[in-house]
Amino acid sequence: MDKIFGSILDQATYESARVDLKTFLICTGVAIALGIIIALSYAAKNNNCSRNFIVSIATLPVVVEVVILLVNSLTTGIAIAGLFNLVRYRSIPGNSREITNVFMATVAGVTVGTGYIAYAVLFSIIVVITNLIVSCTSLGKAPERLKTLRITVPESLDFEGIFDDIFEKYTTMHEVDRIKTTNMGSLYQISYTVKLKSGVSEKEMIDEIRVRNGNLDIVSSRQEQNVNLL
Repeated sequence: MDKIFGSILDQATYESARVDLKTFLICTGVAIALGIIIALSYAAKNNNCSRNFIVSIATLPVVVEVVILLVNSLTTGIAIAGLFNLVRYRSIPGNSREITNVFMATVAGVTVGTGYIAYAVLFSIIVVITNLIVSCTSLGKAPERLKTLRITVPESLDFEGIFDDIFEKYTTMHEVDRIKTTNMGSLYQISYTVKLKSGVSEKEMIDEIRVRNGNLDIVSSRQEQNVNLL
């Protein structure tokens, strides 16, 4: 067991800072395979994923692996620090799931680059399975029929509580999220979070609201979820 989970790089490799072709090909092949697995697991449950990001995730482990593999033991720490700084100070911010996958790919590349093939494979399998299991659950998803409703009203209208009876008729829950002025202060835009009752007509609710707000803009959309930026 210790042999399986040991590093395929021997002490002579560290001392001479030289890697034979066989070791290089093994590490590179494993890094490519792990990168593809991580990229596919990310794309499997993400309908809005970018092709460029998928390609980057697939190739990141082998890039990191080659950098780590071709430096000697004295500079490995510096190389790792530099790699994580590149991840941290990227040009385009991403959401937390994207950054997690970037770190997954980086860690897989570092582990392979230091020769611990079995640990890299085991780590990738565990994290990918965990990621897929969590993605298949409802953890973090907005409840069904939860919507964001933006209603525009004229400045002259006293909007406090004016739609409460309509919401009581068509929703089981409603609350004000934000109120802001628009059109040089002549209009107000009120954002509500509402949960529709089962079987009600959203069109009928909007038609009744239009009578109250003077037929100004009404926007109904899926519940907005905050995208955590790192």
